[in-house]
Parts: sequence; structure tokens; C-alpha cells
Amino acid sequence: MARLRIIRHAPALHGGALAGRRDVAADLGDGVRLAALRAVLGDGARVVTSPALRCLQTAEALFPGVARRQDARLWEQDFGAWEGMGFDALPDLGPMSRAELAAHCPPGGESFDRLCARVWPALHEIAASGDAVIVAHAGVIRAGLALVLDSPAQGLAFEVAPLSLTELQQIGALWSVACVNWQAR
Repeated sequence: MARLRIIRHAPALHGGALAGRRDVAADLGDGVRLAALRAVLGDGARVVTSPALRCLQTAEALFPGVARRQDARLWEQDFGAWEGMGFDALPDLGPMSRAELAAHCPPGGESFDRLCARVWPALHEIAASGDAVIVAHAGVIRAGLALVLDSPAQGLAFEVAPLSLTELQQIGALWSVACVNWQAR
């Protein structure tokens, strides 16, 4: 059995613009929530992070001085030409099913389906070595949920707040969801 506790990074200092692959810092000003989450996670965790600055900073705030392994497959979705675009300027895609949305690829970027194809092997490999804490992005967490549900489209049904905890468990070849979007108060 392996337990993967996946933390979404602290709020991104994105300036009101989309930051999938854009490397922006994290707002670590909510020391109360960070301390509460740190208390829940405990000590001695094996920590794996996305290489994004906001994830590295969050991991350091949660696990000061603990060695961390970076895995580039845990980067957020690449939004291509939409990177850095103000949220209010993003194109309206019109009505789409979750399956259509998962398959949609921003110009020069990657679809959520492709994100899942990149993230799923990483999660399997991390779980093969036992329990771990992963500090990553909302898209990566949704991909993990999609892995459990065996459907990228269904992974898009979840909200994932900054500094939230989602826990997945693997027993043999089976995956389950222990909690989603838990937030320390």
C-alpha cells in the first residue's frame, strides 16, 4: 500500500494572469494555514515536488530543511499561447463536455488528456517507492483524481484550492481517494 498526499502549492503570485508553466512565486503569508497543514503532515515524509518555484517554496515552508526530489512530469498543464494572459482575456470556449474540454489543446500548449498521460506514470513510480508527499499544481491533482476514476474527463470535475490536501491510496493495482481538497483552518 502507498499513500500519496498531494498538496497544491500556496497561492500563486500570478498578477491576475494564467500561470501554468509560467514560473511565479508563492504567497506564503498565511502562516497559520501553513502551520496547521504542517502539523497534519507530520515529520519524516518523503517529499517530491514540481520544479516550479511556487511548489519549491511551498515545500520548503512545509518541510524546512528536508531533502526534496523534483520531478518535471509534475509541472502544471502547459497553456501555450494563453500563458501570461489575463484571466479576463482568456477565450470563451463555449459549451463543452468534460471529455471535449479534456481533449482541447490551447494553441502551442497541451491538453488535459496529455497532462494525464504525463502525470500518471509519475504517480505510479512515486507510489512504487511507498508513501510520499507531493507538492504540485491543481492540474496534477486533478490528473491524480482522474487516474483513480480512470477518466481524464472526470478529473476536471474537482475544485482544488491552494494549500489543500488530496490523498490517494494505492493497494496493488487499485487506487482510491481518501480525501479531496481538505483545507486546514
